[in-house]
Formats: sequence, structure tokens, C-alpha cells
Amino acid sequence: MEKKQFKTESKRLLDLMINSVYTNKEIFLRELISNASDALDKRYFKSLTDNSDLVRSDLEIRLTPDREARTLMISDNGIGMTRDELEANLGTIAKSGTLAFKQENEGNEQVSEDMDIIGQFGVGFYSAFMVAKRITVLSRAEGSDEAWLWESEGLDGYTIGPAEKDDVGTVITLYIKDNEDEEDYGRFLETYALRSLVTKYSDYIRYPIKMLIETSRPKQHDECECDECNHDECECDECKHDDEEVSEAEKEPEYETVTEDATLNSMVPLWRRNKAELTDEDYNGFYTDKFHDYEAPLMHIHSKTEGAISYNSILYIPSEVPYNLYSKGYKRGLQLYSNGVMIMESCEDLLPEYFGFVKGLVDSSDISLNISRELLQQSRQLRAIANGLKKKIKSELDKMLENDRQSYEKFFKNFGLSLKYGIYESYGMETSFLQDLLLYYSAREERMITLKEYVAAMIENQTEIYYACGSDIDGIKRLPQLKYMLDKGYDVLLMPDNVDEFSLKMMNGYEGKPFKSITDNDLNIGGEEEKKAVEERQTENRELLDAIKAALGEKVHEVRLSNRLGDSPAALASDGPISLEMEKVLADLPNNNSMKADRILELNPDHPVFESLRSVQGDDEQLKTYAGLLYDQALLLAGLKIEDPTEFAARITKLMAK
Repeated sequence: MEKKQFKTESKRLLDLMINSVYTNKEIFLRELISNASDALDKRYFKSLTDNSDLVRSDLEIRLTPDREARTLMISDNGIGMTRDELEANLGTIAKSGTLAFKQENEGNEQVSEDMDIIGQFGVGFYSAFMVAKRITVLSRAEGSDEAWLWESEGLDGYTIGPAEKDDVGTVITLYIKDNEDEEDYGRFLETYALRSLVTKYSDYIRYPIKMLIETSRPKQHDECECDECNHDECECDECKHDDEEVSEAEKEPEYETVTEDATLNSMVPLWRRNKAELTDEDYNGFYTDKFHDYEAPLMHIHSKTEGAISYNSILYIPSEVPYNLYSKGYKRGLQLYSNGVMIMESCEDLLPEYFGFVKGLVDSSDISLNISRELLQQSRQLRAIANGLKKKIKSELDKMLENDRQSYEKFFKNFGLSLKYGIYESYGMETSFLQDLLLYYSAREERMITLKEYVAAMIENQTEIYYACGSDIDGIKRLPQLKYMLDKGYDVLLMPDNVDEFSLKMMNGYEGKPFKSITDNDLNIGGEEEKKAVEERQTENRELLDAIKAALGEKVHEVRLSNRLGDSPAALASDGPISLEMEKVLADLPNNNSMKADRILELNPDHPVFESLRSVQGDDEQLKTYAGLLYDQALLLAGLKIEDPTEFAARITKLMAK
């Protein structure tokens, strides 16, 4: 065996490859399997040009773990390597035989049609030194009678010499490292672990990846060899004995352990199959198995995109909300594949955050990867894919909204909050993209409607879109101002989500029509005559209103009369940029800065309670009690907390004791 040093300057480079380039030791198997797949591709391609009788089904990759010897063999019957190729490809770090092969056949249509070249960097092989203390490579090239053995323990270089091998192909043997305190290298010798890694990273390699696996199965009883026996009627002692054994076995089944050859990968990716051949059961089964969900998805989106960058994708919208969707622990993103080999398990850059509930995968041969395949080199390509996926999801949701309203409303109930946050967190930049996907509860129609539907049903001369916020729909329906708006013929959108009003501020209207809260201070829909009548009564009762304001102090910004309270004696309105609902939301945030709305106490001059207020005018103590009660009542109607429950109870007790 001839001893050689690695070409290129350096042990430092190899040390970098082993210890720094890869962040996850388990991907060594992905790299070696990908290299084996390339070797099979090369042999198959060569057979096409040589008119060989080789068929693709003859080609395979095999894993052979040996726990006692502590070795793992990865073998293939691909094109193999000559001595010069072994030295060139394995003796020079970052030399890629695959890349050279692809470059040599540039322009050959069969390279693109019949081959999936995976590895192009030539360093994947060295990732095996993360788990192996020694590696041997036995290879025999197609068309050659000679075999060669390459061997290395890493930084000290390698040896290469003649060897014996009966057939074409390559066998890589890893001598697995001894276990350490923080690393169980022995797991890479367990069949269940190897099977799991193949499923995770290499499930869609187009060639079968095989391994002998021990399985348990019911023990089969030997058949009687009697000449007259048909087993049902034969009376020989052996048959009687067998029947007794079978009967006993039926009661207590016996199992035996057998070793069977198993194919570990599924080989044909679902996303590369013709959509016309696939059923909902195919898509749903793939989803529940791949993404570990017990429920079938609400919708799947299967697309193939060709152009400057080409990719296949299958996306799913779950039928239920993941329990941790809105927590920091939720991991969004799509699985990213390159030619069927998984590169990233959760690529967050492929989805905007507001579509973070979407699950699925993308497979592209056009993305540029770094040498470890774990990071993308050019974000431009990723942005192009992400932009295409974003538009595709939006398009499919538009179709669902138009053609299957019931399913869309179920979708929006589950994930509408994400869309609203998308508008708010983008500071309104995503408004035009998302606004027509939003649904709100219509107080007039008592159902969920879009903003477009609201605008289409607006009454004559209506210029604003009216809304009301609160903790829940039933609570909002109890707002005094709502009945007044409905009586006037206006529809009001009821918004129970914390983010609703914040997102409306970012949207800044819809189709040129501004949003207006029915609790805003300057809301005026009653006409000039109604407005003038209220102003006159306000002037008449100015002294009383000022006294009530003085009794409440800094609790309210203003006390005034209103004609929009219906049967209620009082209600709260707000003035300024912070509404009552926004104040509630901000108060619940950690480290809040106690931002408050400018509260306005509105009184109903037509309610009997107002006459009671007038009757105690001049009695400061009594007026203070009445004013406090009305203010607390208005707080409750607005869904706000009473500031001093003890004082509230004392006022009621005082009135009841009279």
C-alpha cells in the first residue's frame, strides 16, 4: 500500500471540513448515500450511451451495519473508480468528480432528463470522519478488471493500493468511533436509527436503499408429507399431532425472528408524480405520515413551477390550529429538498410569517448550496421561490373563498388571526395583498363577510366603514351605540380579536373609505338637525355636566350628552389615537407604558337617570355617588375593569339603604 498525503495545503482544511462545516453529525449518511446515487446515475447514463443492457432496476445502494465489529458499510453497484479517480476525488479535498462529470456532459439532454446530480462540492465524503476514526473505500470501475483500496484515518493522509473485488461498484467502510460522554456514536450502527435517517434525508433517492433487518413474525408449522394427506381428512399420527399443534398455536401464537431484505426509501417523490394520478387519499396520507398530524388537511396545493428557477412543491393547510401556533416555540417553515435530498427540515425563509401555519415542502435543483448543503448561498433564488409560493397560497385561498365559502370560513376561524397580524406587523405593507382575505362579523347580516361585501352593501351616502371592538361578539352586541347604528340602517363590523383595531390603523381604509369606530368621539351620523338639538341641550345642561366632570376628576377627559345610546343611561367613548379597546390590549402587555385613551362619558338626556342627576344638582355628595355609579356602569359596558370594586359596592349599598 502506498502512503500519500492529502493534496491542497492542508490538514487545517480537512479539520475544518470535519469539525466546522457541518453542524449535525448524522448528515454524513445523507452525503455518502448522495454520492452513491451519483455513481449509480453515472453508470446508468453510460449504459444509455453505450447501448448496454443494464436497466435501472439493477442498481441499488446497500447499508450493512455490524455492531460487534463496529463498522458501517455503504455499498453501491455504480460506476466505480479507478486508481487515478480515487486519488483525484478522495485525495484532493473539495475535488468533485460529480461536478466534473456534469461539466463534461453539459448540453447533453439525457444528463438533464435521466440524471439527478446531487453532490457537486466534493467534501461530503469527508463528513464521515465526524463519526468514523478510519475509512476504507474499495472500488472497481466499470470496464476495468482492477480494484483499488483507499484508506485513511483523517489528518495523517491516506494509503492506496491494489485489491480484489468481484463486481463493479464501491464499498465504503466506516470504522465508527468509540462512544464519548456527550456523543453516542454507536447509534449509527442500529438498524432503526439508520432507517430513520434514510427516511429523513434520503427517502426520495431514486434508487433502492436496502438493508437486512431482523423482524418478528408468527411461526409457520411444517406441513405433513404423508402420501394420503390433505390435512383435513388424513388420520395419520403426524397430521393429528400437527392439528393439535396448530390448534394450540392458534390459542398462543408463537413468533420467530427472521432476517429480511428491506428497502428503506420510498424512491418516488409524491410531488414529482402527475397530479392526475393522485387522489385526495394519496395527498392526505402523505400529509399525516410526513407531518405527524392525526387530522387530514383542510387543503393541499400541489404545483410545479418552471422558469428562471424551477421547483416542485406540495403545501398543506391544516384543518386544526397547532396548539403552539402563536407561541415562540412554534417552528414554522417548509422542508427544502434538492433533487429529492432533504437539505433543511424547516426553511423559514420560504414562507412569510403570516402564512407560517402552512406545512409542506419544496424541491428544486436550481438552488445554490454551500459546501455543507446546510446553508443557501444566494438568497435571491430563495426569495424567488418564496415569492412564488406566497402568490400561489393567496391564489388558492381566493379560490376557496369564492367556491367553497364554508371551508374558507373554517380556515379563517383557525388562521385569520395570522393574516391580521401580517398586516399589522408589516406596518400595512401587506395590506393590498391580504385585505380581501379578511372576514369580519356583520352585525346586520349576522354572518362573516369580507370588506368588499361590506362596501357593496353600504347604504346611500355612507362614506365610512363602521366597526366596533370588544372581547367577544356577544359583548360587542351589548354596546349601546350598536343599536343606534343598526336603527339608522348602517352595518357594523364586530371585531373581537386584540389585533383588529391595530391592523385597521395600518390598513388606513379600504377602497378609499376610512374605518370608523362607533365609539369614536367625532362619530356623527344623525344629520345636522339631530346634531344641533344635542348641542342645544348640552348648552342648557352645561353646569350639570361640568359638575359631573369635577366629581369624576381625571377619570374622564370630558362629560357630554349623546343621542346614540338607545336604552342605556351612559356609555364611554374615546378621543385621540388610542381607543378604549387599544387601551385594554396595551394594558395586558408585559412592560406596558400604561397608555390610556381620552375617556369621554356620554349621558343619555332622554333616559330617566338623567332626570335623577338633575334632581341632585347642587348636592355635591349625592351627585358624586350618582356620577361614580354611571361611570362604573359605562366601564362594564365597554368591557373595562372597574377601578375600585369596593367603592362601587359601597355606592350601591348607600343607594339601597335609603
